[in-house]
Amino acid sequence: MPAAAQTARAALSDRLTDTALLHDAGFIGGWRQGPSRFAVTDPATGDTVAEVAQMGAEDARAAVDAAQAAFAAWSGALPQDRGALLRRWFDLIAHSREDLARIMVAEQGKPLSEARGEIDYAASFVEFYAEEAKRPDIEGVTSHLPDAEVEVWREPVGVAALVTPWNFPCAMITRKAAAALAAGCTCVVHPSAETPLSALALAELARRAGFPPGVFNVVPGDAPSIVGAWTRDTRVRALSFTGSTEIGRLLYRQSADTVKRLVLELGGHAPFIVFADADLEQAVDEAIKAKFATTGQDCLGANRFFVERPLYEAFCTRFAARVRALTLGPGMSDCDLGPLMNEKAVAKQEAHVADALEHGARCLTGGGRDPQGPLFFQPTLLADVPDHAAIMSEETFGPVAAIAPFDTEAEVIARANATEYGLVAYLHTLEPRRIYRVTRALQFGMVAVNRTKVTGAPVPFGGMKQSGLAREGARWGLEAFTDIKYVCRDWR
Repeated sequence: MPAAAQTARAALSDRLTDTALLHDAGFIGGWRQGPSRFAVTDPATGDTVAEVAQMGAEDARAAVDAAQAAFAAWSGALPQDRGALLRRWFDLIAHSREDLARIMVAEQGKPLSEARGEIDYAASFVEFYAEEAKRPDIEGVTSHLPDAEVEVWREPVGVAALVTPWNFPCAMITRKAAAALAAGCTCVVHPSAETPLSALALAELARRAGFPPGVFNVVPGDAPSIVGAWTRDTRVRALSFTGSTEIGRLLYRQSADTVKRLVLELGGHAPFIVFADADLEQAVDEAIKAKFATTGQDCLGANRFFVERPLYEAFCTRFAARVRALTLGPGMSDCDLGPLMNEKAVAKQEAHVADALEHGARCLTGGGRDPQGPLFFQPTLLADVPDHAAIMSEETFGPVAAIAPFDTEAEVIARANATEYGLVAYLHTLEPRRIYRVTRALQFGMVAVNRTKVTGAPVPFGGMKQSGLAREGARWGLEAFTDIKYVCRDWR
């Protein structure tokens, strides 16, 4: 490892209480190195914080071999025993909260307080499914035949492949893996190449929790080679992916020949609708949360703000003041916003701002790169943005908010629904009948009314249209990882 990389890794190790959480190898029934290595960099500084095993198709197949070999014993274990191991994993994650958060900041860049919040969120799924594992769903059905007893069982499908993104490198793993493991599946995980350290730390904690070898595997490296091997492998019976709609479509096509169960949590383009009767201060507070959490790099992030005309100028003024007050810096400084993940993300912010201005928008604050570093972009607010501007039809995935006025309820519903995405919508109004009408009319899988935070382990997360398939969380999160078996017995 080059001297600069060794220095950066040592700096990260110095921040940790438990340095054994920091791994640079894949985990396939145990720690395993790859044929080469790739660099993991801190987006705030550009420094290399680790060099991790670069794995490929051969390693991906080895992970499936290990998971398949472990499946019979794991799926046959008592549900309460699987639940006990999940509970132990939860306890270890909770105990390691600070170290996991610091690892996340180093590779992802989000502010430390947000990283701590993500660890809590990640742990909540493990805790929830530790309980759900004890309650396998067996239903008695009224028989339609004489002298017969009828039951419906749910059984684990087999090996589950989990492909996770860089913006939530812990929570997206646990939301998938805890459900799959509780159902009795074994897992092969491919984390984003930009944030593999969090996944490998979770693997270390799973090992300590006592999961048998092969039950939980992490394969970092080349995504097309690794995930391509899994989509072709008939032993992989379910695939869960969180990421862009473009890649989701590709995995949908690649999984067709092996007819896999699919969970696709894809892009979002959330509308944030504010009616004139809304509580202005509350709406502005929630707008800040909905747009700028994770520096805007969140599929739940509000992208299009529609404000009823009588409230429009007041909302723009107050929102702009709040945006100007946001602090920007390295995640360990625990500012409000951190860096973006890569240069491509920064270029997209620039392109969307320039396009909106060309179409007549006003820039109320921000609008460009920040001098703190090449991946820092100023929190930005654009007003009077026309619907034909690119930002009103494309997911920005960054700290740029676009606001436009509207005049009628029917108009704003039509404009909000005019997207291929359907993940989440935000609605602010105090009129109960309007809440019901608009919520029913919005073509989104989740609707937040007069608030932003709605997700959690007990609720079904997912979208409509091209925002994906199936749901994660709650009891619905188990469905993709189980098959229904109908049993009809003669009782004579």
